[in-house]
Amino acid sequence: MGTQYDRFIPQFARFQCLYRALDHRRSTYINLAKTKRFPFLTRGGGHGYAASLGDFQLGLSLDLSQWKHLKIDKKAQTLTVGPGITFAEIFDPLFNAGFYIQTGSCSCPSMIGVTLGGGIGRLMSVRMAGSDGKVITVSATSHPDLWWGIRGAGANFGVVTSATYKIHPLVNNGNVFVADFYIPPARSREYFDMVEANYSNMPADLAQVQLVGNWVYYGTEKEARKVLAPVFNLNATSSTRIVQWNKLVSSSGFDEFICQPNQPRSLFSLNQKIYSANGYQAGFKKIEKYFYDYPGGRDTTLVIENFPNQAVAAVPDDSTAFPWRDFKGFIQVNFAWMAGDEATAQASNKLGEELRNQFAATSGYSEKAVFVNYARGDESIESIYGKRKLPRLAQLKKKYDPSNLFAYNHPLPMHYP
Repeated sequence: MGTQYDRFIPQFARFQCLYRALDHRRSTYINLAKTKRFPFLTRGGGHGYAASLGDFQLGLSLDLSQWKHLKIDKKAQTLTVGPGITFAEIFDPLFNAGFYIQTGSCSCPSMIGVTLGGGIGRLMSVRMAGSDGKVITVSATSHPDLWWGIRGAGANFGVVTSATYKIHPLVNNGNVFVADFYIPPARSREYFDMVEANYSNMPADLAQVQLVGNWVYYGTEKEARKVLAPVFNLNATSSTRIVQWNKLVSSSGFDEFICQPNQPRSLFSLNQKIYSANGYQAGFKKIEKYFYDYPGGRDTTLVIENFPNQAVAAVPDDSTAFPWRDFKGFIQVNFAWMAGDEATAQASNKLGEELRNQFAATSGYSEKAVFVNYARGDESIESIYGKRKLPRLAQLKKKYDPSNLFAYNHPLPMHYP
């Protein structure tokens, strides 16, 4: 999700490739770009935050957004999708088939694109066209070294033309309990103290996105009200509802901000390993002043995402390239303003730097750490991929993309250190 990277590409050649023709054309385009030595970039959902995408100029952008293959195998409990499939397009088919899968907080990104940055879900295998133009299946048993690397740094090694995921039977008949709490500014510190005191070790079925105070529990209402008792005890204005899983993301209110097309944006994000009421409150006060001083930026969101991480932490750290298995959520400031409002744009970027540095001090990490899909691109490469993972990733990059064809989405080096 994020800024549509087309705005970073003033001059390029784009090819819309239909599903039936793509098998042949993808290798042709890769070989053409490699032979003629011009920049090459693939586009799925068109949601890239990386500042490095701005380096893509006068090249060929392969648009995969029309390749919308989707197949559910009920017996095997798998979902296979093409690179054009967004999260919005899997919810109803999966729900109607009696299944669900973990997703992000908004519906518009490419499912495959998000997966390759995280590497922490139920991805089982991918079909990939590499820099040599050959198509291979990558899984735990086929090219296992590359299988390690694509789960966390997947944009660096090839063009993924399909991915297969493990899916899960619906829990509680697919019904999810959602509670929204509306906290006045004067009670913000009280709310943040409650979060820190009660949810630093969050139950496995609970997640929170603090756009207002949006809590989601995968289970029954009775169980949810027990787990959320500290929040309800605030006696804040609230509303609760039961939402079917396939409608959860679209009903959150988050989509309408994050998925607006052609919207100038600037993103600053950090992982958080601990919950800090001091950090939350200091950031809240600065955003409050920003809204007062710059009305043109009031579509901006300061989002504190808190998640249970038991499943992520249970997987051995060396099993994938994803480097941050001890994280418990994200701090994300997503600035948005109208095109041409340069005063708000400059103020946004200035405040974004301040907030990122401020939140880093209370994140629980000794250095800045950021999820690659949320990374701005001006962070150090260690902040994105992790110092321990980089030597192995650099070796893989040299092996599978020695010509550095895939060089525009948080690119990896060929050597590290």
